[in-house]
Amino acid sequence: MILSYSQRESQMYICVCKAVTEKQIQQAVREGASDYKSLRDKTGVASMCGKCGNEAKSCLRQQHLGQPAF
Repeated sequence: MILSYSQRESQMYICVCKAVTEKQIQQAVREGASDYKSLRDKTGVASMCGKCGNEAKSCLRQQHLGQPAF
C-alpha cells in the first residue's frame, strides 16, 4: 500500500520498533485502553527498547483529556 503525501504526513510514529502511530494509540484508547499497561497490551508500544514510553504515556494522557498530543 502506497500512502499519499498527506496520509504519510499525518502518520506520527510514536514507537518505531513496533511501528505504532499516534492514530493507533487514539484507536486503542477508544477501544478501552485506559492505562499504560493496557495500551502496551493492545499496541505493543514500548515493549522492545522502551525509549518511546514517555511519549506513549503523553499520548495516552492527552487522549483522556480529549486533546491532540501534538
